[in-house]
Amino acid sequence: MLKPGVMETVLGRIWASPRIAEDFAAICATGGRFSGTASEKAAVEWLAPRLAEATGAAVTREAIPYCGWTRIGARVVDAAGTTHPAEALGRSPATPPEGLEARLLDLGRGTPEQILAAGEAVRGAIILVRHEFMVGTGHMHRRKKYECARDAGAAGFLIACHEPGLLPVTGSAGNGAPGNIPCAGLSHEAGAALSAQSGSRIRFFVEGVFEDRHAENLLATVPGQGEELVVLSAHIDGHDLACSAIDNATGLACALTVIEAIRDIVPGLARGVQVGLFNIEEWALLGSAAHLAQLAPDQRAKRVLNVNLDSLAGAEGLTALTSGVPGMAEFLAAALSPAGLSVGISAPFMGNSDHANYLRHGIPALRLCAGFDRPQSNMRFLLTPADTPDKVHPHQLKLAASIAALLVLAGCASDAPPVPRLDEATVRRITA
Repeated sequence: MLKPGVMETVLGRIWASPRIAEDFAAICATGGRFSGTASEKAAVEWLAPRLAEATGAAVTREAIPYCGWTRIGARVVDAAGTTHPAEALGRSPATPPEGLEARLLDLGRGTPEQILAAGEAVRGAIILVRHEFMVGTGHMHRRKKYECARDAGAAGFLIACHEPGLLPVTGSAGNGAPGNIPCAGLSHEAGAALSAQSGSRIRFFVEGVFEDRHAENLLATVPGQGEELVVLSAHIDGHDLACSAIDNATGLACALTVIEAIRDIVPGLARGVQVGLFNIEEWALLGSAAHLAQLAPDQRAKRVLNVNLDSLAGAEGLTALTSGVPGMAEFLAAALSPAGLSVGISAPFMGNSDHANYLRHGIPALRLCAGFDRPQSNMRFLLTPADTPDKVHPHQLKLAASIAALLVLAGCASDAPPVPRLDEATVRRITA
């Protein structure tokens, strides 16, 4: 249990300080933070001393090797000879220098069911599908569409932005292994123009270079009375069409504010807090996956809860993606109701942020995000050139930090683990 006045003290610290807005601006100023770029390296160099300051603890810089990739360019030349700019999706294979010429097949939304229903028409074609509002019920992730098209024999993959405004969409797809197909994002308008030519032959160009690299996770721990830990996480990397303000400068700024507000309180609680700022998240969650894989089983067992902060502002209201973890919704209500706060609950599993890797190891985990099921909010600009600081209001950041702080404190203060650990059968059921 928390001592009287602790909640008021922590919330007062968050709301009375301008630091969260300053940190947010500084993170955005490093750029889009695409893994392997100077922008990502600059962000790590800024975050490491700031994390040390916020926690009052030593920062571990955990090197993670990975297959890196540099985007050079992409374009589509349609049947009439018109060139449409494109953005190669992360880790796309290159086309031959003369491009990939093939028949275009527009499959609309591009769900796996639609791709499979197209049958042999997919084989050898360049498939056109649509990006979707990312934080909503029933969202179909780009990667699922890509993998289904690839496995059905498509020669190439194009995904058009759902939002008008000449905004190309980006993201990652594939893993750099043999058998992947060239892929790129388009603007809504380019997608519409190409859709009118479905069945015609087009030429698709992608240039990119693979090379072995390493990225760094940043970790710092504020110990509690016992050995168990609540993990507060946010991802560092982003995409370089803009400065990745919502996704995920918001989460990084909130994580720093939360731990700074509670660091002198945690040592008196049952559990400590580990702050994990993970890298290469936009590339299929590679940084957190590697971190957890290299932990000894007894060390993983000490992590009792993950509160993952990803895209926390840009819309009013927060939702917890709970993945239906037994007891999680009850924990959230108990932690927030004393302050008169609440969050929305989305129970279906969404494996689109680092909380998913904690769940795969049986560690109860949730993701906080803004704008769930609010498709007209600024969350519609994720993965586009419009993910910029003007979409975020400081009061949204402070509310998100307040909620995250209360969850972390409740997780640290409870006598028993805040949410029961997941057995293997439950993990399989949730993450299937």
